[in-house]
Amino acid sequence: MRRPTPLPPPADSAADAVESLSTRTSVDTAADAERIATGETAHDATDAAPDPTVAPVIPLAADLRGADDTAAVDAADAGAGADATADAPGDDIGFREVWKAARARRKALRAEVRRFTVRQRRRRAIWLGAAASIVLLALGTVGAAYSPLFGVEKISIVGAQQLNAADVADALSGELGTPLPLVDESAIKKALVAFPLVETYALEARPPHELVVRIVERTPVGLIQTRAGYTLVDAAGVALSTTATPSPGTPLLTITGGVTSDAFASAGQVMRSLPEEIRSQVTEVTASTPDDVTLTLGGTNTQVVWGNSEDSALKALVLQKAMAGRPPEDVYTYDVSSPDAVVVR
Repeated sequence: MRRPTPLPPPADSAADAVESLSTRTSVDTAADAERIATGETAHDATDAAPDPTVAPVIPLAADLRGADDTAAVDAADAGAGADATADAPGDDIGFREVWKAARARRKALRAEVRRFTVRQRRRRAIWLGAAASIVLLALGTVGAAYSPLFGVEKISIVGAQQLNAADVADALSGELGTPLPLVDESAIKKALVAFPLVETYALEARPPHELVVRIVERTPVGLIQTRAGYTLVDAAGVALSTTATPSPGTPLLTITGGVTSDAFASAGQVMRSLPEEIRSQVTEVTASTPDDVTLTLGGTNTQVVWGNSEDSALKALVLQKAMAGRPPEDVYTYDVSSPDAVVVR
């Protein structure tokens, strides 16, 4: 809206106005002439105080534009007012502004969570890394163990005394090249059954390429005379070998009821409890019942009345002491059936 231009006060009459205007003009002209004569500049004249009787005229920018420009300015003012009104607090906010604000809030919240959980995440990463390393190591070890890298290249036989270790190893040669964890125990058992002297066995893997077979041989207790000849048996009655003639240094067993009787089981237990120095002197073992086991010492035909197989370890110790005190050459009978009262005749 344009500011009104102030008007000068009305004159008393047209003549007074003309006279006043002419008077001011003549006065101004005389004043200018006087200033020029005295050397004053026009600029200094303009700095003089204005005439209080004349109202100043202040031009407006709107006065210098046309009607169209004025309308454009009014429209711009109206638009600015509308924008100010829209930006005013309490007005409606668009979906885009809400979405941006929510997104910024979520982003800030995530940043705070990451900042306060950095140590926990670092520890978790360390534990996960350690667990992954262990799993990878285990998988690598298992994979290598079941691969040809750990194949059997050598079979060692431990504990063979009466058996030929080379023969046993040759019987197990089918396992060569097999990874150690995949060795077929049933195949090994089948191969060892062919050796009657093997009582028990155990397998031991020695990476990367060795398979150890530990065997326990059966202990022969004597010879049983059969139609085929003389059969070497152990304490369980297992036939180990058969020869046409008795093997030297092996006692002959005369047992009522054969290898399946209780008398044979008692005699076998007695023979196993004897120390080697006494067992090597025994040439014959007789038993008709489990309670009357009798041993015969070779050379002197000295009899050892043993009785049953109870307290066999104590009886063997007592017999050893008795033989040391009185050698078999001077003794007919050692009766150790009652180990607390040994009778020597």
